[in-house]
Amino acid sequence: MSNSDTSSIIHAGLWLVATPIGNLEDLSPRAAAVLCAASVICCEDTRHSGSLLKRIGASPERLIVANDHTEHDAIEEVLSLLAGGAVVAFISDAGTPAISDPGERMVRAAIAAGYPVHATPGPAAFVMAATLSGLPTSRIAFDGFLPRSGSERRERLTEVARERRTIVLYEAPHRLERTLVDLAEVCGEDRTIVLARELTKLHEEFWRGSICDAITHARTVEPRGEYVLIIAPHETAQIEVTDELIREELSNRTSRGLSKRDSIDEVTAALGVSRKRVYALAVES
Repeated sequence: MSNSDTSSIIHAGLWLVATPIGNLEDLSPRAAAVLCAASVICCEDTRHSGSLLKRIGASPERLIVANDHTEHDAIEEVLSLLAGGAVVAFISDAGTPAISDPGERMVRAAIAAGYPVHATPGPAAFVMAATLSGLPTSRIAFDGFLPRSGSERRERLTEVARERRTIVLYEAPHRLERTLVDLAEVCGEDRTIVLARELTKLHEEFWRGSICDAITHARTVEPRGEYVLIIAPHETAQIEVTDELIREELSNRTSRGLSKRDSIDEVTAALGVSRKRVYALAVES
């Protein structure tokens, strides 16, 4: 497929092109057409993307590295290219750009500068994992990667615990067990979870069960391949929030070394009660 075959149907502007998350056959014909028509392609890793581009016969004039560290630096150059009427494609290593991958800042800059932004829809790991999870999909909350530490991580975990929609997270294999342990503390060990990995690949795997059993499972498998975690929604009718329960939750957190303030914030979010009530019980103890 040559550039001349496709350039007449590809509008100038910035194109977000979804690429396969595993199986290369999932690249759509339209995505291939845009990549072949693009004079410049932004990518996370030139070696990784180079093999895909070679496979479809795409030969852009340039590849610009735009990963988490360099995307901001590439914006000015891309805007200059767009000003000249170029077709600039943006791809990530896998999946849809700007979804827990680079691309968001580039899109925002192009829109602010008045340049057209297009996309070729395609693979997204969280969508595939959610649809195959067996959990409710009428309402989904996608939260990407959790913060690795600190108060921001605790706040996000408590938000997950009280979320009434099915929650989808990403996690690296070497951090899976720790995240499951943290989820068990805020969501309860019995909450249903689905672990998905190696999506669309030969060894694609879905594991379903309780968070407690998921911890055991994580300790018995080789940590490889990025995980998608799909967590069942919180059901407020499951528990009665008594003063005794609040005191117990406060005690659990302070015993882990959290400050009284952080413990109050976490319990308020996790149990869905007023901060004033939790604060009053915390002061009593």
